[in-house]
Amino acid sequence: MLSFSRGDITKFKVDAIVNSSKNSLMSGSGVNGAIHLAAGVELEKECKALGGCKTGEAQITKGYLLPAKYIIHTVGPVYKDGKSGEEALLRSCYQNSLALAVQFNISSIVFPLISAGTFGYPLEQATTIAVEECSSFLKNHSMDIKINLYSDNEVKLAAELFKNVPAS
Repeated sequence: MLSFSRGDITKFKVDAIVNSSKNSLMSGSGVNGAIHLAAGVELEKECKALGGCKTGEAQITKGYLLPAKYIIHTVGPVYKDGKSGEEALLRSCYQNSLALAVQFNISSIVFPLISAGTFGYPLEQATTIAVEECSSFLKNHSMDIKINLYSDNEVKLAAELFKNVPAS
């Protein structure tokens, strides 16, 4: 089932949360920084050992001090002009994250809107891609997927664009 949620992504009691990371997988700002801070220092050590992640790909770590068992780290594209392969890379973030979720028998997962914050991806496009990729995945898999919205603007836009996706 796909739904929208709103809240602190580090507080969700799910099998996995998704971290919109940078290529190094090390702590940064925004969602990434909040997840690293809440998970504790062991996360930084595991991320360092992974050696990074390419844009559009995903890596998985333990959740450490989070209520989530796992953290799936994915690196979204920095939005340039919409003509530099950003859409394909953003779609692959969702696809690769969900493939890891299947591999690790994850039944519940929470995504942020990947690349919609400091990476500058236009909000409407980022939301549409998230919903399309998660909905497509759910045609062949059973999983509780939440797209966690951060701002009032994100909540309003999601409600306008996707009336059929419930809020939880």
